[in-house]
Amino acid sequence: MTYARRVCCDADSHFMETFDWIATYADPDLRELLPPLNLGSAGSMAAELIEAALRHREQDSKRDSFGQNVVGGPKGWFACGAFNRDDRRKALDDLGFKHQLIFSTFATTQFYYSPDTRIRYGGTRAHNRAIADFCKGDDRMIAVGVLPTDDVEAARAEIFAAAKDGCRAMWISASPAGDKSPGHPQMDRVWSALADCAMPFMLHIGGGNRVLPKEYANNGKPLPTDWLGGGENLRFKDYMVLPFAAQMFLTAMVYDGVFDRFASLRGGVVEMGAGWVPDFLRRLDAGQNMFRASDTQVGALTRPASEIIRERVTFTPFGNEDVSKMIREAGAELFMFSSDYPHPEGGRDPIGKFEQLMADLDEDTKARFFHKNFDRMMGFAPAASSATAQAAE
Repeated sequence: MTYARRVCCDADSHFMETFDWIATYADPDLRELLPPLNLGSAGSMAAELIEAALRHREQDSKRDSFGQNVVGGPKGWFACGAFNRDDRRKALDDLGFKHQLIFSTFATTQFYYSPDTRIRYGGTRAHNRAIADFCKGDDRMIAVGVLPTDDVEAARAEIFAAAKDGCRAMWISASPAGDKSPGHPQMDRVWSALADCAMPFMLHIGGGNRVLPKEYANNGKPLPTDWLGGGENLRFKDYMVLPFAAQMFLTAMVYDGVFDRFASLRGGVVEMGAGWVPDFLRRLDAGQNMFRASDTQVGALTRPASEIIRERVTFTPFGNEDVSKMIREAGAELFMFSSDYPHPEGGRDPIGKFEQLMADLDEDTKARFFHKNFDRMMGFAPAASSATAQAAE
């Protein structure tokens, strides 16, 4: 009996990197230029965990119980399938998920923020080869590539390369594209490539999304640990502004007409919470009504801004949010399930948490949450609109 007792698609899981993962897939002339894997303030402790996990993995894989009750078992590098492809397949056999998006965890620290374009996009190519190879041969595993967008032509090339390698979604930072809005006309070449490849863009916590000015941490008191007791996760003030980056990004996408220009473009907002979504949609429509007469771009929108988001973007709630309330307020088509496996934030019974939160909802609404909205975002199910994407040449 699998953990999932219903059809279930997981919109957030992770690969736990080992030290040489990116370098193994990098072009030979780039390998020596890549910085080492940066584990942040988790540093030496995390490095020791990686070494221990590598030592014990072979022994663990021989146990009869390996790959059983994985959701309730060890997390991080010690989880089943944390960094080994065959083990992840065993984990999915036990989890019973129909599909699972797989993001990296720390790998972007080696290249994504480099001022050197060669390292930034060369590292991107290596990452996307690596995550695609991890997912190769199992249709349940969906590789999420990464995509810096500051160089439009380089980004466009990486989309087609990642699609050829096997990535089926692209993680994009919820931030401006260099010095441009994501809705700038030059960015249309990026959005057209994603539309042509039927790849949704994914906004995810991390990736330069934090908008809290560092001065707010200077309150004259010792810096607390994050909510898991470490140093690299969320603290209270970070949590309170976590969705602001996604709101700014999506507002630009709607206001600048990107979704109007590319009718098949879709996206997901992952591990940034979703309790804010109903109010965000209300404010989008209120702003549209307020500025439609004075702002020609707002006036040019073809329909209510909230309707555009509702059709094109899907969100993953946290397990402590009132999912039932947000569905009643904003619509059943907006939200989807995620486990965050094998990160500890997802807990040891994510399905049970959400089942409890949605106990008062009907089965069709639950089915939308657990798999139908995911399928629609990924293009596995018929879209609400039959319009075709417009390529920007």
